[in-house]
Amino acid sequence: MLTRLHDVLRLRTSPPIFFGSAGVIIAFVLVTIVFTEPLDAAVTVASEWLYTNLGWFYILGLTLFLVFLIYIALGRFGRVKLGPHDEVPEHSGPAWFAMLFAAGIGSILMFWGVAEPISHFGDPPRGPSLGIEPGTADAAADAMNFTFYHFTLHTWTIFTLPALCFAYFIHKRNLPPRVSSIFQPILGERIHGPIGVFIDVVSIVGTVFGVAVSLGLGALQINSGIHRVLGVPESAVWQLVIIGVVGGVAMISVALGLDRGIKVLSNVNIWMAVGVLAFILFTGSTLFVLRGTIESLGRYVMNLPELALWNDTFANTGWQTEWTVFYWAWTISWSPFVGIFIARISKGRTIRQFVSGVLLVPAGFSVLWFGIFGFSAFDIELNRGGGLVESVVDQGDVPGALFAFLEHYPAPTLLSVVAIILVVVFFITSVDSAALVTDTMANGHEDFNPLGQRIFWAVAIAVVTATLLVFSGSGGLEALEKIIVLVGLPFFVMGYFQMYAMHRALREDAGELPAMRTRTWKKVLPPEEYERRQDEDEHDTSETVVEPEALDEPPVLRDPYVDQDHPTGTPGTLPARTGSAKLPGRRSKRTTRPPQSDRQDREDPE
Repeated sequence: MLTRLHDVLRLRTSPPIFFGSAGVIIAFVLVTIVFTEPLDAAVTVASEWLYTNLGWFYILGLTLFLVFLIYIALGRFGRVKLGPHDEVPEHSGPAWFAMLFAAGIGSILMFWGVAEPISHFGDPPRGPSLGIEPGTADAAADAMNFTFYHFTLHTWTIFTLPALCFAYFIHKRNLPPRVSSIFQPILGERIHGPIGVFIDVVSIVGTVFGVAVSLGLGALQINSGIHRVLGVPESAVWQLVIIGVVGGVAMISVALGLDRGIKVLSNVNIWMAVGVLAFILFTGSTLFVLRGTIESLGRYVMNLPELALWNDTFANTGWQTEWTVFYWAWTISWSPFVGIFIARISKGRTIRQFVSGVLLVPAGFSVLWFGIFGFSAFDIELNRGGGLVESVVDQGDVPGALFAFLEHYPAPTLLSVVAIILVVVFFITSVDSAALVTDTMANGHEDFNPLGQRIFWAVAIAVVTATLLVFSGSGGLEALEKIIVLVGLPFFVMGYFQMYAMHRALREDAGELPAMRTRTWKKVLPPEEYERRQDEDEHDTSETVVEPEALDEPPVLRDPYVDQDHPTGTPGTLPARTGSAKLPGRRSKRTTRPPQSDRQDREDPE
């Protein structure tokens, strides 16, 4: 029946995955609208139970993912190329960074750039346990610790792990661009069966919800911005209008494709973001901000092991569940779409280049972004009249934090308009990237597909966003937080299987290296003991010596990937044994060398 419906609609996708995912999304929307109160109560109970009992699982899991990525990148598998051996990267470094930045975290930086540091400055996360007073230098230091923890290495670990798996299995093993393909070393051909379909449906639904949460946060922030600039009310109606506009423009970008749509928007937006960042730096307390950013980076590196495993055990304030666990659950829910998107634009790079690029470069930019915005916000609070803590912490206006911050700089209205444009474009690139990749996951290939399929996913994201913001019982950020922590749980479980599958595939494809082979030496005895044993009949001294003596020559080193019957070059020197050329300008101390044939005659007199 699904196949007939698929053909009637003139689709070109996998019917079980497409209709399964669409059915879950449509059912959620209808149930939320019809049964608002019971569903909200059930989600509240489930999310509170998960926050209380499984918060540690999110904290520990993400740190283990980071350790695994470092191990893979620094080990022998780091030289493996994601694609054919002679493949070159498709995109330049700057273009590659701009695309993965815009799709991955650009929208997050705009929303939390001021809100995160100032929230922790006014309400220190470890205030009860360490005695940190709000609004002090210690509060600022701890605020930056947690801000960097939330938005640098750990956040990009969430994207890097599935992205690396996708890149390997899509470009190296040429498997379909689906989450189920990562499990091929475990499931084999069953990735095309019911288990594979279930994995892909869960991944697509989770992706739609994850991006919907991001779009919801963006709608709240844009509404707050235009309220300050144009005076329009902050209401559900205007949030629906914003969602409709962002979704509509995203559909146009989806229709244009990767190179003409997402790539162009990403490049323009990243330069606009850099311009705003430079403006904030040079029109504020530049020296204070630069010194503070560098200092906070060092403090973050020193405190990272503690932060990565901190679980608020003794104080048990509930702060970590509302912030860290929410971040990890939210971010990992849209990691499949970001992962496939990054893998798609990263063909031709080695694993070491991929991990270091995806993990470190955006994390480094995040350090600059949050350092500049964070310390500029602290400077406003400590030296320029303040007001941000009152707005963000006391009044709870988190979406309006950026615009309240910009009021302390020259040309605040113009700056706010630019910020609104940045937020809008960042969310457009997120939605159109998600629609494009979600359609790819449903299809199982990246060839031509009907435009209507891609547009359907953009519409689905917009509709789910509107449902969460307007029709859920809680509404606003509270509804987004409760639903996303539930959606993120299956992805954390999948992460452990992804690590195992990736390592197993690398071992299968690269082959196991034998144990290191070295020369064999005779047993060396002290001279007096050697003489005693020579005089005693019960000892055999034929294999013992007084001076160290090798039984064989050093093993010949050669390229394990090249078939060679005989080692190249002349035995004796390191270049000769490895087959590498001698360094120019250096001559061997041996001026004469017997011909090869003479040596063979001496070795084999017969």
